[in-house]
Amino acid sequence: MSNLQIGLALSGLALLALLVAHGAWTSRRNAPRQAAPESAPSVAQAVEPAFDGSAFDAPVLHAAAARKTSMDALIDVIATLALDPSNPVVSGDAAIAALPATRRAGTKPFAIEGYNLTTQVWEPLAPGQRYGGFQAGVQLANRSGPLNEIEYSEFVVKTQAFADAVNASPEFPEMLDEVARARELDQFASAHDAQLAFCLRARNASWSLGYIQQNAARLGFVAGGIPGRMVLPAAQDGLPPLLSLVFDTQAALADDPAQSAIRELSLHLDVAQADRAEQPFERMRDAAFSLAETMDGAVTDDQGQALAHATMDVIGAELQALYSTLEQRDLAAGSALARRLFS
Repeated sequence: MSNLQIGLALSGLALLALLVAHGAWTSRRNAPRQAAPESAPSVAQAVEPAFDGSAFDAPVLHAAAARKTSMDALIDVIATLALDPSNPVVSGDAAIAALPATRRAGTKPFAIEGYNLTTQVWEPLAPGQRYGGFQAGVQLANRSGPLNEIEYSEFVVKTQAFADAVNASPEFPEMLDEVARARELDQFASAHDAQLAFCLRARNASWSLGYIQQNAARLGFVAGGIPGRMVLPAAQDGLPPLLSLVFDTQAALADDPAQSAIRELSLHLDVAQADRAEQPFERMRDAAFSLAETMDGAVTDDQGQALAHATMDVIGAELQALYSTLEQRDLAAGSALARRLFS
């Protein structure tokens, strides 16, 4: 081989090595950002606090809660069921056996409670107890709309069937009055329902699943009950989370999560479900900007418009007015009644 051929061969090898090195550098630069090694347990091991938004369908979470009625005339139609004087006591087991198969009338939660002769309070039916009367309730409105005539009629039919089984006489409020009340409550709820969402978009390199989990965990988020969701728990167990952080479900289910390339995630706040005292909006705002700084992202609305601190201040002021309006109506954000109405 001549000196010229050897020189050309060496030059070719050098060029090839340069191209390989450049390709590797480019690949590393464009690869999803990875989580840094940590000795702490994986955030994926955390479990989202369980919560069922329907107070009527959910099991009782605490013994103390079982001794308090979940019905309230503010948002419920309530029918009283008086027992026959010749048989003034019904066992909890017999009452439970008489319950309808479903706890809904149309799209509205439906429940029956008993007056416990031992504790002398209204409570969800429980075995082994003795009841001296019953009350049935159906919710006036929720995010599905107001109670209508068909749903009211279903409520009456279910309540009457239970009353017949326990030998009780029901007394129902006037249907037209309750339906009108339902529409008024629904109009108020629709005008004061707020659900906020901020987007966080990657400026340059995308994010891996582990990278998102690691940075969100540092702010208190834990794994949600479904893939692609993390939540910031409320201070009290059994309540819905304050915030949700949502990203691509498919990326969360990828065979190799480290190679998942996620370029966008969103933070969600359901205003009526979170207690004002926990400052959910302020924590949402701070989490968004903190993640943006740490992960090299931009905070935007769902249209891709950047959100500045001044814009956040305006939103915060409007929320304070909304909180006050809900409180004046005895539907404070985060309260049991608000969680039921705005569900």
